[in-house]
Amino acid sequence: MILTIDIGNTNITFGGFSDDELKFVARMATDTERTTDEYASNILNILSLHNVAKREIKGAVISSVVPPLNRVIKKAVRLIYGVTPIVVGPGVKTGISILCDNPSSVGADIISACVATHNIYGSPALIIDIGTATKMIALNENGAFIGVSIIPGVMMGLNALSERTAQLPKIDLSAPSNVIGKNTIDCMKSGVVFGNASLIDGMIDRINEEVGRELKVYVTGGLASTLVPHCKHEMTLDKNLVLKGLNLIYKKNN
Repeated sequence: MILTIDIGNTNITFGGFSDDELKFVARMATDTERTTDEYASNILNILSLHNVAKREIKGAVISSVVPPLNRVIKKAVRLIYGVTPIVVGPGVKTGISILCDNPSSVGADIISACVATHNIYGSPALIIDIGTATKMIALNENGAFIGVSIIPGVMMGLNALSERTAQLPKIDLSAPSNVIGKNTIDCMKSGVVFGNASLIDGMIDRINEEVGRELKVYVTGGLASTLVPHCKHEMTLDKNLVLKGLNLIYKKNN
């Protein structure tokens, strides 16, 4: 089994692949204050909940947007399973070109999503990753990354509403029955859910106009399933796109 690890700003997501089949997905909160031993203990416990024995892990690969945790998680995995993870970055083979001003600045999660989309679904494509931030990633007809738009995340906006105002409460993220809310909570839910869905639809239109064609849209990320039903464009939901890309990257480098 290959262990894929996506270190995000909010959560660390783990996936286990056997013969390209995703056997499990698990998550833990990202915490830069935890030590290697603490992470090793938590990883071991979480994987044991999914009946993954230590001897099953034959390799590992990491994508990260939290550099302080790269060394910590890498050491934790080596401590538990005796394998040294590949960390996606310069020098790692991905099979895609990065056509932007500073290729080294492109996040490993973005690269992993591009690898999965190009190899599983095909190019050109528009990838939307709805997580801590909402990222809209464009691939050209050759599967090359040509750029991304980064939008403040859904929860970022929701938390700002309650933290920066005196009378707006903290609420759960779900769609109300109407766009025009009749009470404070439904008004907030409408703005966050329908507002972000409309933002995504509008950005898709602008990107299609800029590239001169209608791109197929693939959506991933922790909040994707909340917003996709309220978007007007046709799109394919794949919540594990980054993990699938990591598995493909591991294979390219072994």
